[in-house]
Amino acid sequence: MKRIFVCALAIAALHNAPTRAADDMARGAFVKECIDAAASAHAVPPAILLILLNVENGRLGEVSQNTNKTVDIGPMQVNDSWLPKLAARWGASVDATYLALRDEFCANIEAGAWILRQALDEAKGDIWEGVGLYHSHTERHKTEYLRKVLQHAGRLQKRASAELVADNGGVGR
Repeated sequence: MKRIFVCALAIAALHNAPTRAADDMARGAFVKECIDAAASAHAVPPAILLILLNVENGRLGEVSQNTNKTVDIGPMQVNDSWLPKLAARWGASVDATYLALRDEFCANIEAGAWILRQALDEAKGDIWEGVGLYHSHTERHKTEYLRKVLQHAGRLQKRASAELVADNGGVGR
């Protein structure tokens, strides 16, 4: 749990700093470090975590109410149904786990990576089935979610390609 609180301090420092290009770069590096660490710890592709982070579109401090009376917490929109398992995994209380998911970026990403790992294991390594299971076990919801994931992946790919062309002075790959 100590690691989570160190991440929280770093996030607080980044959020309290004035917004400048150097601060934006530091924020980006911090996000990348959290994603890379979580991906490595749980043997999941960091690119998939980044895509899920974009699809989920949650924010630090944010809790979203679902129609089924559950809530989704923070950047990876971790469902509160995972709280008991995550609390046991982290050796923390459910309340402390909730606060970490809500307020600590790296903790939320780590939880999302762990949940994705559970889904991938359940899907026997099938990446797309695992990504669908990350969201739901209901076929209709899985399919809808996978459509969103593929749309975001396509958008990120186009943006990366455009940046590559811009970085090369307008010359394509």
